[in-house]
Amino acid sequence: MQDAAILPSAEPNAIARALIDLVSRIPVSEESRSRDPQTRARAVARLAAFKAAGISGAMALPPGPLGMATVIPDLLAIWHLQQRMVADIAAIFGKSAFLRKETMVYCLFRHGGAALVRDLVARVGERYLIRRTAIQTVQRILQKVGVRITERAIAKGLSRWVPVLGAVGVGAYAYADTKRVAATAVAFFSTDLIVHEE
Repeated sequence: MQDAAILPSAEPNAIARALIDLVSRIPVSEESRSRDPQTRARAVARLAAFKAAGISGAMALPPGPLGMATVIPDLLAIWHLQQRMVADIAAIFGKSAFLRKETMVYCLFRHGGAALVRDLVARVGERYLIRRTAIQTVQRILQKVGVRITERAIAKGLSRWVPVLGAVGVGAYAYADTKRVAATAVAFFSTDLIVHEE
């Protein structure tokens, strides 16, 4: 319970609400379908990963309690950046029509808990099956994701007590996390997609 006092704003319900808000608004990409989607997607992912590292590293610089107060804004900024990147990758592969709350949750959070998102997207042979689900199903999944993210946010917040070293570590984590989201999005949007109505 002492950790909860360290990050009072990092409660699972608050994070789940932020996630629901995030996936409810799918951004429109300015990218167009590419003749070489793999190369263009790698470039988009690289740029997004460097931006994520810069955002997280800068937000982790303030020491102590001030640094702790930046954990949730840092997470929100990174999720918005990653969401835009996923939308760009979908557009690069000509698959913007498949951007929906289910696919966004899958791309953003699959690497953190594949079992949590299996109700949304399934691999069937060489294709992905997108299950159109009720908003309650997505909310339930995001509640569970919120609990995991809260645990990570507390650990991440503790690294902010060591200003420069903590900032480098947090920036490196944001870079790697964004690259993993990009890899999921590329693997997903580069295959055949089918929407299944429940």
